[in-house]
Amino acid sequence: MNKKLLTLLTITVLTLSSFTLQAKETKLVVAQNSDAKSLNPQVSNDIPTHRVNINIYDRLIEKDKDMNLVPGLAESWEQVDPLTLVLKIRKGVKFHNGDPLTVGDVVFSLKKATEAPSLMAYFGDLDKIEAVDENTVKITTKVPYGPLVNYLAHVGAGIMSEKAVTAGGNDYGQHPVGTGPFIFESWTSGDRIVLKANPDYYKGKPGVDSLTFRVIPEGTNRTIALETGEADIAYDIDPIDMDMVKSNPKLKVDQNSAMSMTYLGFNTQRAPFDKKEVRQAIAYAVDTKVLADAVFRGSAIAADSPLPKACPAHITPAKQYDQDIEKAKQLMAEAGYKDGLNIELWVNDDGPRTDMCVIMQEQLKAIGINAEIKIFEWGAYVSRTAQPNKQLYLLSWNSTSDGDAALYALFHSTQQGLSGNRSYYKNEKLDEVLDKARYSVNQEERTKMYQEAQEILQEDIPHYTLVYPMLNVAIRKNVKDMVFRNDGYISVENMYVTNEK
Repeated sequence: MNKKLLTLLTITVLTLSSFTLQAKETKLVVAQNSDAKSLNPQVSNDIPTHRVNINIYDRLIEKDKDMNLVPGLAESWEQVDPLTLVLKIRKGVKFHNGDPLTVGDVVFSLKKATEAPSLMAYFGDLDKIEAVDENTVKITTKVPYGPLVNYLAHVGAGIMSEKAVTAGGNDYGQHPVGTGPFIFESWTSGDRIVLKANPDYYKGKPGVDSLTFRVIPEGTNRTIALETGEADIAYDIDPIDMDMVKSNPKLKVDQNSAMSMTYLGFNTQRAPFDKKEVRQAIAYAVDTKVLADAVFRGSAIAADSPLPKACPAHITPAKQYDQDIEKAKQLMAEAGYKDGLNIELWVNDDGPRTDMCVIMQEQLKAIGINAEIKIFEWGAYVSRTAQPNKQLYLLSWNSTSDGDAALYALFHSTQQGLSGNRSYYKNEKLDEVLDKARYSVNQEERTKMYQEAQEILQEDIPHYTLVYPMLNVAIRKNVKDMVFRNDGYISVENMYVTNEK
């Protein structure tokens, strides 16, 4: 063969090979314990759902890796008076369907948020949302509203395409359209959600071509998937598996002290939990230090307040419930349950939480309470615990640094049910304190109100805060530039995957 022709063929083959290597799709697989409930950001306020939706949608205001508020779809914002917030909307942003983002889409999305049951705690006090011009939106609140800017960065405040929502109707949550770094591709219920990179993303195309959220309920199986390479990132590694991850040279774990807590909820509208004495008796019977040490193995600390310790307004209230079986028995007798009672203890299908319930089941026997543990799949559990026909239940709550996010939804009487107040608690004094804090723009005054609220709640105990768990995510070391925020979410648009073995 002619030497020139051979050289040309060799160069061509090498060029094609190089192109093939460069064109190889990069995939990132994230394992979590539960499926999303809906890909409409306003339908459900749960973490597995938010972990997906935060990648499909953008918000007017975003949070950086240090949880500072930074511009998102809004280039800037100004609180022009105590009732009025004006935002300048970014130009040149496109939805995944190719349509340009307009102020009409922003107004539509925020108005829908004010009507969404799961978001009432955040947006129920918005009065008017108006388009001032083609790049300006004005939000007017009913009263001065301290946490508004913080809530515009909430995952539920994701901006949707009005055209897509209207066309999708009740099925929109299965076919979402946002402006975020990833575009929805497919959803196999109970198994996986597949997203693909948005080539027109206003911050630049993400570093991976596809992002898949796998549903792997069992913690050990998530760890195994990480070890075998079936998953690149795994949320919520069980404490029992933590050493396995840390000892593997291909893996690493990232933990942070999050603004979250795990609590034992009481249905305060239903006997026997309508009596404070019974609620306090259960708190005195449960040893939270045992729960933190035995279940979390150093990845949680015993709680002392309904406000997470990482929140600036946290205090240690005067009322504490160190285990005291005799005190608990005395309170049970005062409530008319000297001979004990039989109850149901609900929990979702999560390893550490079910372990906590087994330990509490034994501890409650000491005061004559026989608790039957009932385990539910996550989606069903979220729906059932929002209803009033329950007794004891175990849940967690992720907050922000603002005390309103930690207390208002969980305890204000207007938020009963899906919004967060699943204990159906009502206390006029507490409502007054939380309202005063919410409708103030004086941060020092707000902090004092949240401290007063903690004292009320720790005494009245509509739910018993058990532990402040650390959040964790484990990753394969060939995944680079992952940002794990202390609200429990990861930012993936700048991540990339190397060829390390």
